[in-house]
Amino acid sequence: MNAQTVGTPLNHTAPEPARAAGARSAPHGSGPGPGAPRNGLATAAMALGVVGLLTSVVLIGGPLAVFGLILGIAALMTARRTGTGRGKAVTAVVTSALAIAVSGLVAVLLAWYANHTQACYQPDGLRQYAQCVREHLDPN
Repeated sequence: MNAQTVGTPLNHTAPEPARAAGARSAPHGSGPGPGAPRNGLATAAMALGVVGLLTSVVLIGGPLAVFGLILGIAALMTARRTGTGRGKAVTAVVTSALAIAVSGLVAVLLAWYANHTQACYQPDGLRQYAQCVREHLDPN
């Protein structure tokens, strides 16, 4: 017997699996597919910006937002070059800038409060501390 081999072309691709009846394909451009380019910097920067904004009231968000702002600017440059992730990068820059501003405002308010109530920092008790703070902060 003479065995004959069948060669496949080099650019041969596997056929797509059959779709179920009534199933629709995703519209073009609805989301990144497995081979679509992604901007990981934009995603990381947006995460840092949002977490920084949520934690900026307790002053943890300030340093996070600084990193988010740096990554957001880098992601904007990457988005300009690749065309992906611009929305996330802009969100990262805006939320990071807001978080830095809120953290700065909270720090200034804490410094002002500490300056105006420094005479009350005695270990006498919580009621005496609250009364002393009221006296120092009451304009009358």
